[in-house]
Amino acid sequence: MDNGENAVPNVIIFPLPLQSPVNSMLKLAELLCLAGGVHVTFLITEHNHQRLLRSTDAGSRFERYYLGKFSFEVISDGLREDHPRSAEDYEGIVNSLQGVAEPHLREMLRSERGRKVTCVIAEAVFGYAFEIGKEVGIPVFAFETVSPCYLGVYLCIPKLFEEGQLPSKGEDLETLVTGVPGMEGLLKVRDLPHFCRAKDPWAEESGKLIMAEIHAVPKAHGLILNSFEELDGPIMAHIRTHCPNTYMIGPVQQHLKTRLAERETTMPPSSNSFWREDKTCIQWLDEQPEESVIYVSFGSQNTLTMAELMEVWHGLVASGVRFLWVLRPNTLRAAKEVLDQNLVRELKKGCLECGRIVSWAPQEEVLAHRAIGGFWTHSGWNSTLESILAGKPMICWAQYVDQLVTRRLVSEVWRIGVDMEDRCDRLSVEKMVKELMMGSRRQELKKSAQKFSKLARESVNNGGSSYTSLDHLINDIRKLSSIKHFQNNLSCIG
Repeated sequence: MDNGENAVPNVIIFPLPLQSPVNSMLKLAELLCLAGGVHVTFLITEHNHQRLLRSTDAGSRFERYYLGKFSFEVISDGLREDHPRSAEDYEGIVNSLQGVAEPHLREMLRSERGRKVTCVIAEAVFGYAFEIGKEVGIPVFAFETVSPCYLGVYLCIPKLFEEGQLPSKGEDLETLVTGVPGMEGLLKVRDLPHFCRAKDPWAEESGKLIMAEIHAVPKAHGLILNSFEELDGPIMAHIRTHCPNTYMIGPVQQHLKTRLAERETTMPPSSNSFWREDKTCIQWLDEQPEESVIYVSFGSQNTLTMAELMEVWHGLVASGVRFLWVLRPNTLRAAKEVLDQNLVRELKKGCLECGRIVSWAPQEEVLAHRAIGGFWTHSGWNSTLESILAGKPMICWAQYVDQLVTRRLVSEVWRIGVDMEDRCDRLSVEKMVKELMMGSRRQELKKSAQKFSKLARESVNNGGSSYTSLDHLINDIRKLSSIKHFQNNLSCIG
C-alpha cells in the first residue's frame, strides 16, 4: 500500500515566461507552501530562472523557508540565449516555449518518479496544458494573471464577431462596444486587442493565442484570479458562466504579507524581480516632501521609441514636479537597440534638481513611500494592484493586451486615475503630470484610491472575500489529493 507520501498535495505551477506572471505565481506558490502539507513544483524557463537568481535571493529564500515544500523545475524556452524576448515578440515566445514545454509537461504528469501530481495551475494561454491534464486525468486550474475585466472582454470576443460588432469598421477608435456584460457603454474600439480590427483575426498569431485561452477557461477545473470581489465583482457574474468554480485570491502581494504575519514568520522584504533593484532611490525619496514625487515606470516589457523617450523626459522636467523614473536598459523599442549610457548620464544630469532616474526600482516599497503622490504606469495588472494597495492615483499610458481595458476601468469606473490614451508629446506629458499631482481632481482621485486600498486590504484579512476564497482553493486541492490517495490504495489492494 501507499506509504502516505502521495497523500500530500503536489501542485505544478506553470506561468507565462514574463516578469509579472512569474511574480504573481511565485507569490501563489508561497501562499500554498505556507498552508502546510502542500508541495509546489514551479516550472520556469532557464533564462528567467537565471535572471531571478542573479537579481534576487529567491533561490536561497525558497530553500531556507520552504525546504521540502518547494522546488524549481527548469526548462528551456526554445530560444537562443541572445534573443531579446521583448513584448513585440510575445506570440513567438509563447509558441517557442510550447515546443519544449508540451512534451516536458506530459512526461511530468505521466511519470511515476517521485510524488504523483495532484493538480496543475497554469496560464490559460497554455491550452495544451488543459488537454494533457484531460488525457492523463489530472485536474488543471487556470490562473489568469491579467485583469478579470480583460478576461471578461476576451470571453465575449467570439460573440462580438458573430453579431457583426467586430471587426470594427473604419478608423473610428472611439466607437462604443456593446455586448460585454458588466461593461455596457464603457468600452471603445481602442480598448480591444489590435487583432479585433483585422478582417481575419483568427489567422493572426495573437488571435490564435486568444482563441486558445477562450477555449481553455471553460475546461479548467477552476479559475484563479488575482483580484478581489469588491473591485471586479460586476464582471464576475459573466465570467462564472464560463467557469463557475472561481477563486478570487488577490491582491496576492498583500495576501502573502497577511498570511506571513499570521504565522509570525520573520522574513525580510523579498523580491521576485528579473532586474536588480536600485534601492538608493529609497534614500532619495526619504529626502523629498510628502506626496511630492510622481513615480514613473512602464513595466518590465513595454518599450518606447527614442522620440517618445525624449518627449517623456522633456515633459517631466517641464512639469516642475519631482519624479522617480525607471528607465530599463532595454526600454528602447528596436530589438537590438540598448540605451546608450552616455545618453542616460546626460538625462540624469539634466534633472538633478527635480528627478531621479534608475534602471529598476523596488516598486512595492516605492509606491508605499510617503513621498510618492502618484504613479505614471503602463496599466499592467500587477502594477495597477500595487498602486491600488498603496492608495496612489495613476496616469495610465497603456500599450497592449489587458492594459487597454484596465486603463478604462481605472479612469472611468473606479475613478482612481486619468488616461493619456495615445498621446506622448511633451506638452501632454507636462499637462497630465500637473493634473494628477496638483490639479483640481487630485483630491477626488486620491480619495477614491484610498477607498479601494482599504477594500483591498480588508479582502485579504481573516474573514475577507479573498482570504476565504484562498482557503477554499487550498481545501479543494487537499480534497483532490485525498481522492487520488484513496484511489491509489484501492488499486494497490486490487
